[in-house]
Amino acid sequence: MTLSLRNVTVSFGTFTAVRDVSLSISDGEVLGLLGPSGSGKSTLLRAIAGLETDVFGQLYWDGADLESVPVHRRGFGLVFQEGQLFQHHDVAGNIAFGLRMHGYGRRERARRVTELLELVGLAEYRRSAVSELSGGQAQRVALARALAVQPRLLLLDEPLSGLDATLREDLAIELAEVLRNSGITTLLVTHDQEEAFTLADTVAVLDEGAVRQAGPVRQVWSQPADDDVASFLGVTTVLGATVRNGRLYSALGELEFSGAADGAVRLGLRPMGVRVSDSGTKAEVRSVLRRRDHIRLVVRVAGVADRLDAVTGLADEPRPGETVAVRLDRDGIARIGSASGTASDDRFLE
Repeated sequence: MTLSLRNVTVSFGTFTAVRDVSLSISDGEVLGLLGPSGSGKSTLLRAIAGLETDVFGQLYWDGADLESVPVHRRGFGLVFQEGQLFQHHDVAGNIAFGLRMHGYGRRERARRVTELLELVGLAEYRRSAVSELSGGQAQRVALARALAVQPRLLLLDEPLSGLDATLREDLAIELAEVLRNSGITTLLVTHDQEEAFTLADTVAVLDEGAVRQAGPVRQVWSQPADDDVASFLGVTTVLGATVRNGRLYSALGELEFSGAADGAVRLGLRPMGVRVSDSGTKAEVRSVLRRRDHIRLVVRVAGVADRLDAVTGLADEPRPGETVAVRLDRDGIARIGSASGTASDDRFLE
């Protein structure tokens, strides 16, 4: 079963929120719509759900046109940022609500609720009031409720953004396991790159309502289509380099760089792409910022960059004005402009 979008546009009066989007989601796949606030990703999700009216283009589920299908007949499950649980029902009652509306009998409802509580790790909270739940627990109940009637497609709109950083990270890992175990086709909307790359199989990067790039997670991360996508994905410096016989040569040194054709390349350097080392290119430390598990630096490399982001370990904190040696780290480097998984890729079109 596949969701297919062809040239979908969503407008509000004279303002166009989504522009000519063409994508597809395969059976069992998790597609992340990734983009900054105001990029149109939530509007696109709402259009797929049937919650927007001024939608142009074609939306198909398994080849069937969704244009005239109302929200309640699309068979899609929705989870929003706030969860939107029913305060007058306990945890089990929230999960059972949709089952009752779909005509499930008492015994089948009880069995399904038990199954879902086990799936989301809340078996002991069956009779708890939703007001007693933590933010993470409430979101897991909302997810279980959406999964209860076995939707054809699960739509997640910023489901973790209202949680603190540690809880968001932990719940993202749990949610990834739930999605894998359920095998349900999912569309995830998020502005958080870590969340998208934890949960999604493929991502589509949106900006100003248009898909700038779409493809497998690893490909989009390592091969952003252009400078704007690279910047959104954490690239802070662009550096020219040359690839020859599987090795990269640059003003910051050289390293193995398999998979790239010989010739000139444009490197996108994330902070983790440049590290302090015992040997390497000399750099002057300009500023120091302590992070939870590393120290982030801004350094100056004469003739290369006046401001270059770099990292070092917590035990090796230099001071502004000191000279350090830096080297490239392959894991923090992207190759800009070489991606094949763009919005026009046939893999993402019907």
